[in-house]
Amino acid sequence: MITSAEAMRMLIVAHFKGDESAFRKAAEEYIEGERRKNHHVLANDLERVLSNTNGSHKSRTEVLSLLGMTNGNVPKDKDRDVVLVDICDPSRELSGLILADDVRRTIDRLVFERRGSELLGTYGIRPAGKLLFCGPPGCGKTVAAEALARELYLPLATVRFDAVVSSYLGETAANIRKVFDFARTRPMVLFFDEFDAIGKHRTAEDEHGELKRVVNSFLQLLDSFKSETLTIAATNHQGLLDPALWRRFDEILYFPKPDSKQILDHLTRLFRQIGLSHAIKLDHVAKSLVGMTHADVERLAVDAIKQTILSSREVVEPDALQEAVERQRARIQVTEQSQRGDGLEPSLKPNRRGIK
Repeated sequence: MITSAEAMRMLIVAHFKGDESAFRKAAEEYIEGERRKNHHVLANDLERVLSNTNGSHKSRTEVLSLLGMTNGNVPKDKDRDVVLVDICDPSRELSGLILADDVRRTIDRLVFERRGSELLGTYGIRPAGKLLFCGPPGCGKTVAAEALARELYLPLATVRFDAVVSSYLGETAANIRKVFDFARTRPMVLFFDEFDAIGKHRTAEDEHGELKRVVNSFLQLLDSFKSETLTIAATNHQGLLDPALWRRFDEILYFPKPDSKQILDHLTRLFRQIGLSHAIKLDHVAKSLVGMTHADVERLAVDAIKQTILSSREVVEPDALQEAVERQRARIQVTEQSQRGDGLEPSLKPNRRGIK
């Protein structure tokens, strides 16, 4: 017997593959699960639609529409008619992420808890449902949210702050309420990326009264939010968050910059598709890159691979890798100089040592 979350994932995958047989089977599993929960109205509606289906895309869309997973049911800003969340079927694999050991252990425990939610429920206990991811940009917060969604067989609903934040008085809080109402309709991973956009400290001098009221509203909504949905908020600027927000989260995970071992693992995976010159000692390269983020390491590796391919070389040579490293260090320096007023760590100095 599969869970509702697993049936939901099977539904979505079968829909996009156009596999009518798999879609019908997943829908029947989902309907059975809803009946066990005494959700008879939804189960009857789904059964009615399924009985009338003829294998068309429209019929599958109608089933998903009842589950609140199509654009027709996604919440919108009433004045601009723009959707407030982007929904996707996650593709990132949790096993493919390179994470710090403590972050990996916490995520594995969260998955274990969520998969055992029905057993916990018999004891009146709920699994962790509200997570805060923090740490420097480019260190895996967003991809971890996507991988968690995939691991739990849930769709990923990413909140669009460009749509949620409105210039109209009171409309931002109303949009956030719509997002939470939507997240109650079906299990999903609700992801608030760049969360500090609405969660700033209420005493911040540069924030006007409207956004301070938004924080109050968000706190109330988060406190009252009870659902099978997993809520994840992510921020690069945890120091800006209002103190009252911290205790609302069941778990807080800090994603640090990778150490030399993690960088080595990342480089090894990235260069798996192409050969490396025997003159390159990848462990030495990894040590020289400590201080960079996962995104920095990936960008320079892809850069070196592209230049190698375009130069009609069979393997990545030391000069191509060194040039890619220096270009990435220059990029980091420019970025950090532009942010120097934020009290960020000093910029990385270009490393002129050769790649050996």
